[in-house]
Amino acid sequence: MAQHNAFYAQSGGVTAVINASACGVIEACRQAPDQIGKVYAGHNGIIGALTEDLIDVTQESDDAIAALRHTPGGAFGSCRYKLKDIDTHRAQYERLIEVFKAHDIRYFFYNGGGDSADTCLKVSQLSEKLGYPLTAIHVPKTVDNDLPITDNSPGFGSVAKYIATSTREASLDIASMCATSTKVFVLEVMGRHAGWIAAAGGLAGEGEGEPPHLIIFPEVAFNRKAVMARVDESVKKYGYCVIVVSEGARYEDGTFLADAGNTDAFGHRQLGGVAPTLAGMIKQDLGYKYHWAVADYLQRAARHLASKTDVEQAYAVGREAVTLALAGKNSMMPAIRRISQTPYQWDVISAPLSQIANQEKFMPRDFISENGFGITQACRDYLSPLIQGEDFPPFENGLPKVAKLKLAKVEQKLPKFTL
Repeated sequence: MAQHNAFYAQSGGVTAVINASACGVIEACRQAPDQIGKVYAGHNGIIGALTEDLIDVTQESDDAIAALRHTPGGAFGSCRYKLKDIDTHRAQYERLIEVFKAHDIRYFFYNGGGDSADTCLKVSQLSEKLGYPLTAIHVPKTVDNDLPITDNSPGFGSVAKYIATSTREASLDIASMCATSTKVFVLEVMGRHAGWIAAAGGLAGEGEGEPPHLIIFPEVAFNRKAVMARVDESVKKYGYCVIVVSEGARYEDGTFLADAGNTDAFGHRQLGGVAPTLAGMIKQDLGYKYHWAVADYLQRAARHLASKTDVEQAYAVGREAVTLALAGKNSMMPAIRRISQTPYQWDVISAPLSQIANQEKFMPRDFISENGFGITQACRDYLSPLIQGEDFPPFENGLPKVAKLKLAKVEQKLPKFTL
């Protein structure tokens, strides 16, 4: 088989382990020198391909690539940029193929969530239409855990571990002070449409009365009266109330509690902070002293508290993406399959992008307690294995070490392209 080059890019919000997937892809490519020559990375995701802003990964040492496994963020730069439909934005897709042709790129690895799966599928379809042999493989990643088919999404397990840990630790703080100070603590977590991360907060408590006392999911319509009654009951019964709320909490009509009134690059509604919104309601309706926090980027950047299971799965799907490509599979995604619950065992299978692109996996109703404010044992059984194990990064001078890359740029061969 002739040798050709590979392209790898990261897309969307990054995670604590997306670079572990990058490590898996790059190491697997390096172990197939007869089929894969150079590996190029798109600087800032798919934008790097469109603008021919490529990074020559071949110039990075094996040690630097290995260090990606314990480095958070997106080592090559990510982006929120969704390619529109082929008919009205055909020039963009044709530009991608031109860049790939110019640099003899025949393998396309796109590491991201649902929107990225859609981009990967479209690129694959157009390459076929234009007669350019390109193998496109999507590498799964999203903290939201909302990709279909795969048992879970790489990146989620580490966020779940961070949120469960933070909920437990903050709850001990509130419990210490509630007699004379703060009565209510609200922790806002990511999750626009799916409440998986909020559900993970439920792992912090293991028995009756243990926090969190309320979890507010996007899947359950927000009822202010019911929520306030629950908060009041918790304060009176336990002395305090801890709430984990998803950023995507919404009313019955679908309106977000914290709709900021505009949209992001993917067309998603921008959310303006549900924690202070909810805290304000509690102050107004109940008068309790409160504190709130937004986990924000901390939850997805906390590599120091990553789940070992998550790190291993992120690396495994990266390697498997290359295996699929070299086997001639196209428009596919390596997906995690749960083989057994106790002991927890998993493997990696392949799934067609046509069944993944633009699809979302929501919390099953039987994972949410009957009153809508907690998780069930079935949910706990699902989540618990995903946060197991520690995979601490190496530390130096008291701080975690991270990969230091050269990020050498590739010489451009084509005219400039305007997005």
